[in-house]
Amino acid sequence: MGVWYRFIQKPETVHTADAARVVGVDLSRVTKNLVSETDRGDYVILIVPGDRRVNLKRAAEALGVERVRLVPFDQAEQISGYPPGGTPSVGHKTRMRVVFDKSLLCYETIYCGGGSRDKLLELKTKDVISLNEAVVAEIST
Repeated sequence: MGVWYRFIQKPETVHTADAARVVGVDLSRVTKNLVSETDRGDYVILIVPGDRRVNLKRAAEALGVERVRLVPFDQAEQISGYPPGGTPSVGHKTRMRVVFDKSLLCYETIYCGGGSRDKLLELKTKDVISLNEAVVAEIST
């Protein structure tokens, strides 16, 4: 897609806190890419910093729906094409709307799952938003 990126090899991890610790990056720059489903049955990705929790009510408001719920780990992998802990912020098997947490805008680059649990992917924040045509909103606490 012509964007800058960098893969970082690491020991296998599932949780963002563990990934941040083993590669030595601030947890607030490592994203959680949460596969979710709206009350209308549409799948979405919610991108929030690793040191924060998603606010599903705010995510629903940003998407213009009544409710959003997180999908179970095994279902998330079937939808995104990637295992939890390895889910990147871009390039999912299923095309989904994306809501990107506004607090991440303060970083030029962010880190996300690199497609497997033993890699992180560093991307420019603006590219994540652009490639996903993401809605940017305050969806974390």
